[in-house]
Amino acid sequence: MDMRADLLIVGAGMVGSALALALRHSGLQVLLVDGGPLSVKPFEAAAPFEPRVSALSAASQRILERLGAWEGIAGRRVCPYSDMQVWDGSGTGQIHFSAASVHAQVLGHIVENRVVQDGLLERLHDSDVGLVPNARLEQLRRSGDEWLVTLADGRRVRAPLVVAADGANSAVRRLAGCATREWDYLHHAIVTSVRCSAPHQATAWQRFTDEGPLAFLPLARDGGQHWCSIVWSTTPEQAEQAMALDDAAFCRALERAFEGRLGEVEHADPRLCVPLRQRHAKRYVDEGLVLIGDAAHTIHPLAGQGVNLGLLDAAVLAEELMRASERGERLADVKVLSRYERRRMPHNLALMAAMEGFERLFQANPLPLRWLRNTGLKVVQDLPEAKALFVRQALGLSGDLPALAKA
Repeated sequence: MDMRADLLIVGAGMVGSALALALRHSGLQVLLVDGGPLSVKPFEAAAPFEPRVSALSAASQRILERLGAWEGIAGRRVCPYSDMQVWDGSGTGQIHFSAASVHAQVLGHIVENRVVQDGLLERLHDSDVGLVPNARLEQLRRSGDEWLVTLADGRRVRAPLVVAADGANSAVRRLAGCATREWDYLHHAIVTSVRCSAPHQATAWQRFTDEGPLAFLPLARDGGQHWCSIVWSTTPEQAEQAMALDDAAFCRALERAFEGRLGEVEHADPRLCVPLRQRHAKRYVDEGLVLIGDAAHTIHPLAGQGVNLGLLDAAVLAEELMRASERGERLADVKVLSRYERRRMPHNLALMAAMEGFERLFQANPLPLRWLRNTGLKVVQDLPEAKALFVRQALGLSGDLPALAKA
């Protein structure tokens, strides 16, 4: 017998899980399917850091608090950061951002993606959301006014509304034929966790080089400040060379690239190398279909904003669906779903354009552009009002916020 739901969410990552939790009291029959086991791993404080982390904004923290997940996240492992240091490795320009400039305590929190995921899964297991683990999507087709989803093991799900939350390489987006605009950055990102001899001072550090940006993001372990998550964006050739180095040589190369700002890089965990590609769906919605998070848009990891955009997507979509339900509207109607798209697409496109321009400016070699970026950093550094505007944007507390993200 086919399974049925009012709403089928494909992908139980951070964004899909957040959407499911946001709709848990909506009166809708929500089904969440994922290719993984959807189990919560016991947390061990001494365990190595997961290589993939997110810089959660204040808006994302509020969303997670209201979903009941933040307590479980904070009880595992998070690292608040109050400052950000950015400088041009090919010049003299630098800028310092501080939460204190807008009377905030922190700019955000660096959190391992697995920690966020487990905090959300704990709440999902306590909810009435239907969970379908180990379920890989095989087919997707229209059947009357519904979607008929066939899983790899032969099970089928019928639902009038399907939400694609299955990541950058979304199977739902591909099977539904959703068009995207995308391009390769011609860069790879090396990610890992490292221990440094000097404390990170609850600061996110970012150096721009001719090859790409290098970020040291603070991590917390045993009350100390010597661990950082690194994201090293560079050319494919240099990434291949760096990945081939033994641990000691890699630490020395990383230390040189970072100008030794945090002293000696004493240890590096196993490394991952990820090709960087930007992607944006031409439409986020169709009749009975919605794309959210990385299924709708992926951006350069320059500012760690990807998951924050996705959590706002989830919160806005939940808000619009519940409003429509209260009005008695048909949730799968493209007119209803377009309200979500109108609220989120301009914001996402604006941030993507800003990150793209920023990344291109800092990789520009012509002397006039180098002068421009160094001068720009120096000018902004001397303008408290401009810096405060950047900080408020980083906190994610401006613009059209959903109720879950408001104070």
